[in-house]
Amino acid sequence: MITVNRRLAQPPLPRWQQLWREAVTDPLELLRLVGLEQHARRLLPAGDTGFPLRVPRGFIARMQTGNPDDPLLLQVLPQVAENLPQPGFVHDAVGDAAARSAHGVLQKYAGRALLITTGSCAVNCRYCFRRHFPYADETAAANGWRAALAAIATDTTVTEVILSGGDPLSLSDAKLAELGSALVAIPHVRRLRIHTRLPVVMPERVDAAFAAWLAALPLQKVVVLHANHANELDASVDVACARLRDAGCTLLNQAVLLRGINHSATALTALSERLFAAGVLPYYLHQLDRVLGAAHFEVTDAEALALIAALRHSLPGYLVPRLVREVAGEPAKTPL
Repeated sequence: MITVNRRLAQPPLPRWQQLWREAVTDPLELLRLVGLEQHARRLLPAGDTGFPLRVPRGFIARMQTGNPDDPLLLQVLPQVAENLPQPGFVHDAVGDAAARSAHGVLQKYAGRALLITTGSCAVNCRYCFRRHFPYADETAAANGWRAALAAIATDTTVTEVILSGGDPLSLSDAKLAELGSALVAIPHVRRLRIHTRLPVVMPERVDAAFAAWLAALPLQKVVVLHANHANELDASVDVACARLRDAGCTLLNQAVLLRGINHSATALTALSERLFAAGVLPYYLHQLDRVLGAAHFEVTDAEALALIAALRHSLPGYLVPRLVREVAGEPAKTPL
């Protein structure tokens, strides 16, 4: 008889980590799940785009079956246009390399330091401005965060630390707690800002254990979500947002203006209304960062300005996001 050594039994993974492992990474499977497998030859690029597909199944469930123009599908599905010539589109569209101040630390703006906490994301968005970023060489978690924390500790002008990536919520609670404790110990750090898409694409990440850690963190906390279309938000996202608010977080949203996805006043109005219903304030609407592989999403400045003018007519001022562009080397986002 073979006995089980219970000391070697592994504890079950948190629900969100199980869902992470079950994410779809095959474009053909994605098309099958949304009833579009017959269009694979037309929709998918013949060659490798250099940027793999990854999308949680819960996010796929919010897509419209049989619709090749679904605004959620188009954000994640590799497209033929990604391999076409793209003059003016580059690997480092926002000057990350020039802003490096320590291993995994970017400092572009006064008073703030951004940590590249990880290269992992629950979803790979096709327009991502860091789709070519060298995460293997530039992650702040290397060597126990030592270089990153030393850079922040020695710069007393830094009052806000921004966790980015990748997605910082792809880190385990233990890793986040380790980093959070180290930041709390730096006297001049007052605020923690977390940029994350996980509460939208995988709201299960905001579980009770994570919310408890966040609530106990003695810093001002801002969580900047990333949703581009109202259809991304459902009841499960509402629950995640409520947990974040209950943990003492201010919730903001940054969207990207994307052709074919949200470049209409109707879509942007619906997004702002739906965000506010979930307790999230629209913050920025970004003009597309001109990263190689994303040119087909670009909307002209003239169109963007007309859309913002339309939003001002249909929404109260606090629901109109600020239209901005990130320009490499500039000391702040550039308003349009």
